[in-house]
Amino acid sequence: MEGTVDGFRYGAVTPVAAYLMACLGGALGLRCIVRSLLNTRSWKPGWLALGAASIGCGIWTMHFIAMTGFHVEETRVRYDAATTVLSLVVAVAVVGIGVFIVGYRGPGRGPLAVAGVVTGLGVAAMHYLGMAAMRLHGDIGYDPVGVVLSVLIAIAAATAALWSAVTVRGLVTSLGASLVMGVAVSGMHYTGMAAVSIQVHDTTGGTWEGDSALSLLLPMLLGPVVFLLLAGVVIMFDPLLVHGERAGNRKPAPHAGRSADVRVAGAVPAPRTSRHDTDSPSHR
Repeated sequence: MEGTVDGFRYGAVTPVAAYLMACLGGALGLRCIVRSLLNTRSWKPGWLALGAASIGCGIWTMHFIAMTGFHVEETRVRYDAATTVLSLVVAVAVVGIGVFIVGYRGPGRGPLAVAGVVTGLGVAAMHYLGMAAMRLHGDIGYDPVGVVLSVLIAIAAATAALWSAVTVRGLVTSLGASLVMGVAVSGMHYTGMAAVSIQVHDTTGGTWEGDSALSLLLPMLLGPVVFLLLAGVVIMFDPLLVHGERAGNRKPAPHAGRSADVRVAGAVPAPRTSRHDTDSPSHR
């Protein structure tokens, strides 16, 4: 029996919240890429890893916020916890490969194309692995055309976002690129969901393992959301990203150390004698 699928059980709440989380993760991740390129003397692997984790957590959070609004009328939908966690690990790892490629190879056409493909495939892998975590009394099918289209959307938009991050490094540009990446993740998700069909089993007495969406997903979403907030604090207070490239290259004044040494030692500089003082009556 064909199941009745509803991807917007709570109306526009879940799509909007999911899109905002994708944008947040994308914005933080792309700013970390920019930070690694602004000052090559900084700890580049750390910034790139933070960027990959931010993007991965953002797209994973987006997917499962959207999935809280997924409903099949004829059967309950549950999720396998291990597969759900695995989808997060895959998202961070595969996106990390793309981020490190563009972070170390720069904005060249070849590295950017490879990084965009890898990052887009990471988004797609996270999505379909997260779908594989679903447990319901039926079989899940996909329209091949919709699946291919969803992957192409993820690759194209991820490539565009990475290109914006490594070519134009301004804050406004990075925010615009994060909006593009949010569109990529959301567009890929809902295109892939449009390709889903559910064949519900005729028997009604079957049982299946797994936790419900609210009981499993809401507690699991708390960790990535807190991580994104902490990453935002780190990026927000980084001087190089706040004040621009000149903040990282600013040098102290030439005589700052000398004057400080004089003050610390307590030495008082001798008064300068002017020509007027030598000609005063006291010196005659």
